[in-house]
Amino acid sequence: MKKHNFSAGPCILPQEVLLKASEAVMDFNNDGLSLLEISHRSKPFVDVMEKARTLALELLGLEGKGFKALFLQGGASTQFLMVALNLLEKRAGYLNTGTWSDKAIKEARIFDDVYEVASSKAANYNYIPKGYDIPSDYDYFHCTSNNTIFGTQMKSFPTCDIPMVCDMSSDIFSRVLDFSKFDLIYAGAQKNMGPAGTTLVVIKEDILGKVSRKIPSMMDYKVHIEKGSMFNTPPVFAVYVSMLTLEWLKNLGGIKAIEEINEMKARVMYSEIDLNPLFKGFSVKEDRSNMNATFTLANDNLKETFETMLKEAGINGLNGHRSVGGYRASMYNALPLDSVKALVEVMSELETKA
Repeated sequence: MKKHNFSAGPCILPQEVLLKASEAVMDFNNDGLSLLEISHRSKPFVDVMEKARTLALELLGLEGKGFKALFLQGGASTQFLMVALNLLEKRAGYLNTGTWSDKAIKEARIFDDVYEVASSKAANYNYIPKGYDIPSDYDYFHCTSNNTIFGTQMKSFPTCDIPMVCDMSSDIFSRVLDFSKFDLIYAGAQKNMGPAGTTLVVIKEDILGKVSRKIPSMMDYKVHIEKGSMFNTPPVFAVYVSMLTLEWLKNLGGIKAIEEINEMKARVMYSEIDLNPLFKGFSVKEDRSNMNATFTLANDNLKETFETMLKEAGINGLNGHRSVGGYRASMYNALPLDSVKALVEVMSELETKA
């Protein structure tokens, strides 16, 4: 039976991408060698890296605007450190909207003064703060566009006179934005773009080279730009699958096309949460994420019945994070609308049994 994959990450991938990736593992480009065996310096893989970087900029609408795309190792958590190493000279401002932004703040504080311009931590991050000030003398402002654990998403972004850095790990390529507003975007691939193992970094070159500290080569964005993301051996499989996923998205019609599908999935999901008295949404309505719907059962006595029904329907990966409890439906780009409808059907059926 087909499984409906609501896993928060590593995430669901398009079936055609998985098929092409599996073929490449056995025989890449009909060369009689696996993708995992060829040199990362060989032309076939260099072409993969270049295409992945080009597609990222193209889909984000950032070609010819002074930006470079990198595919690096270490996950988004390494970027918490790299951002501060490369950009933080005196002080920086962070918007604290969840577990990952909280961890980003912790890493940045190793180096210098880091301030929370606003935080929703006291409410267990169930909303996005608004109406805060961003001092113009800060080196940069950092925010997290989507909070996977808590199911909140920034629906708009502030205008500021300093560089804006955004962790888009769980909603990159999912909705239309003016991406040129951001000076640095980073996103771990495993939430909405590819398998675990690589992180996309899109950076405006003119913000670099302004800190006085010495930066280790492996942590220096300028080094990785100069080497075309090939300063060290890259995570070849993760980059290749990310490239295939970006190709899939382009062929689908790009970000605008997938945004329409994502909004439809979110409407179906949240409509059931709001209309079914057995369920309660976690985040405030105005800040609900189109990628991660978090909700709980109003009656814990129904938990065993509900989870048995989920299993019988082939629904996987719905358990909520321990910080929130309940359930989390991750509706990333590759998740079909039919999977959301299958989940909603189970939720509706539970109401008839209660």
